[in-house]
Amino acid sequence: MVQAITPLLKDFLQKESAGGIVLIFAALLALAVANSPLLAGYQDLLDTGVVVGIGSFVIDKPLLLWINDGLMAVFFFLVGLEVKREVLEGQLSSWDKASLPLIAAVGGMAIPALIFLSLNAGSPDTINGWAIPAATDIAFALGILSLLGPRVPVALKALLLAIAVIDDIGAIAIIALFYSGELDTGMLGAAGIVFVVMLAVGRARVQSTIPYVLLAILMWAFVLKSGVHATLAGVAAAMTVPLDAKSDHGPLETMEHALHPWVAFLVIPIFGFANAGVTLFGLSPADLIGPLPLGIALGLLVGKQIGIFGFAFAAVKLGLASLPPRVSWAQLHAMSLLAAIGFTMSLFIGNLAFADPAQIDAVKIGVLAGSTVAAVAGYLLLNRSLPRETAAESLD
Repeated sequence: MVQAITPLLKDFLQKESAGGIVLIFAALLALAVANSPLLAGYQDLLDTGVVVGIGSFVIDKPLLLWINDGLMAVFFFLVGLEVKREVLEGQLSSWDKASLPLIAAVGGMAIPALIFLSLNAGSPDTINGWAIPAATDIAFALGILSLLGPRVPVALKALLLAIAVIDDIGAIAIIALFYSGELDTGMLGAAGIVFVVMLAVGRARVQSTIPYVLLAILMWAFVLKSGVHATLAGVAAAMTVPLDAKSDHGPLETMEHALHPWVAFLVIPIFGFANAGVTLFGLSPADLIGPLPLGIALGLLVGKQIGIFGFAFAAVKLGLASLPPRVSWAQLHAMSLLAAIGFTMSLFIGNLAFADPAQIDAVKIGVLAGSTVAAVAGYLLLNRSLPRETAAESLD
């Protein structure tokens, strides 16, 4: 699938891998703080009110929601840029390249959701969390992959990246369709007008990134007030930024390159620190086998393996796709386990699905349990399936 690694893909993989390590430490720090005498201060910090407004247009939210609705909009803007580039000229630009990750990603979203639904069918209070185990955390997964160094085939990393990009597209659609609130048509109309202006700016091939940034912030504010989840404004804004196929210095490439380190090393770790903190004092086995945490954990662990590996295996055997060069079935199976690390997006969807703090804690327990087992098992299986010697193909 991958004959040669492009500079942009190389840069992406290196930043995501390193960012994943930072995210792991941020999550561990949040767990440590949440289970220490610092818990009250941690909760008070996240509950701190932050007010921003001009005249009667005021946004008043606690710090946690500024992180989840504001900082994460930057993350989704970057996701939108990456999706557009991958579709136009990257790993998803042709059927030959996209067939395997597309089929695997569809399985990797559908089967975890079905497993969750089967375990929560009799629980109307938790059924809304069906999309939580469908997500994949690319930063976390690539961070685990980076621990194995150049032994990991670049084709396997690129396949994981492509699956995660398609997974993100699915998550964006799910958020838009199922996790938005009641609509304020006036604010949504205002956001639509800004979007049309951004389309015109992009169609005019404006090279300066400033108009895109200012208009994206304005659209985000209107979308936030409209009832549609504000992070979707980031994706919509990204779709208007033009890609210059003849240059690495067009608006899309420039913004993607500039934003990537900020998102990898600041935005996502802050989100992880703010959302991974769950108190484990008094945790019993019963807390782990409730329909909500068990549905998430098994959806990730079992569902991703069946969905990604099973669908990929069927696609190759049916002649719908081909296995990437230098990638074995054992390695693909291990990768499907790493794709079961749903940390960032799973926690994000969990916060949209539930408002009850007890349910959100149950989501965190399920996500952390499933993701931790997936990370350890995926690492061990991949380490066992990789050649002992250093692979000739590397990021250098």
